[in-house]
Amino acid sequence: MSRLSGKVAVVTGASKGIGAGIAKALAAEGAAVVVNYASSKAGADAVVAAITAAGGKAVAVRGDVSRKEDAEAIIGAAITQYGRLDILVNNSGVYEFAPLEQVTEEQFHRLFNINVLGVLLTTQAAARHVGAGGSIINISSVVSSITPPHTAIYTGTKGALDAITRVLALELAPRQIRVNSINPGLIETEGTQSKGIIGSDFEKNALAQTPLGRVGQVGDIAPVAVFLASEDSAWLTGEEIIAAGGVR
Repeated sequence: MSRLSGKVAVVTGASKGIGAGIAKALAAEGAAVVVNYASSKAGADAVVAAITAAGGKAVAVRGDVSRKEDAEAIIGAAITQYGRLDILVNNSGVYEFAPLEQVTEEQFHRLFNINVLGVLLTTQAAARHVGAGGSIINISSVVSSITPPHTAIYTGTKGALDAITRVLALELAPRQIRVNSINPGLIETEGTQSKGIIGSDFEKNALAQTPLGRVGQVGDIAPVAVFLASEDSAWLTGEEIIAAGGVR
């Protein structure tokens, strides 16, 4: 039997990249998946089509996680469509890099609203429905450990997310809901390609610091999410799994 048979998952920011890979992997293990997107309906529809073509269940739902009513609607879609919620993957996130002298209020609020407030709002909504044995997975980043220059705001959001993961793990433990994070290193996605990160000096520097000597792929992260969503990780909560090719 598939590890997630009968389970229902919400994956935020799942129209591409890591989120899309996680949505497909959860569905392949038997979960019905709500594929959330903020702007790319075509991308989310493509993920749903891939899941259903493989025999899985999925629906695309638009919503901005940094808005309370949207966060509640995303979670509500899981209840309406599938009658329950067992797994939440907080993957929605944005990133921008700039030296200190170029930091702006607008940049600060945009990144913190999506990367931090969005996680709180979506988890708040989900916690009303997730029962014992449920799993919440936050997608953080290795930057919270290695703190690279020119990433003060982005790294700040991920440091906050790591702390929130530990707090919520303790807060929700009496209800037997587990909360963990995955902290990826540099991953090749549509986003890192379109922003010019892949093939840049940034990538070269990242590779130089990576013991396994390569850039990560979405397929390196999705199986970790499946593990954290399943009973295979039933004794883990409040953990940060660094999936970064050995970067610390």
